[in-house]
Amino acid sequence: MNWIAIGTITDIPLRGARCVATPQGKIAVFRTAHDQVFALDDHCPHKGGPLSQGIVHGAAVTCPLHSWVISLETGKALGADEGSVRTLPVKIEGDRLFIALEALASKAA
Repeated sequence: MNWIAIGTITDIPLRGARCVATPQGKIAVFRTAHDQVFALDDHCPHKGGPLSQGIVHGAAVTCPLHSWVISLETGKALGADEGSVRTLPVKIEGDRLFIALEALASKAA
């Protein structure tokens, strides 16, 4: 798998997110309170809200527009809501973060 460097874990605050601009759109990279890192498309499946601006709790994020809760692990809406967003593989080496290049390319195909 080809990996692209996107920064360091300290670039993302605990229970926060940062965006990475790619040719296929914005990717939201989240850091949980336990230093787990996840990457998702930066749009809620409901109305396209910016998930990177949501509240991170546990392994989920709450969309800032309409409070949909999205699993950071699966990209699926939780509770009674339905829908999902694409997740991307993340790798941590030391404090450096990488996302899988193939996952980005697959969206363009």
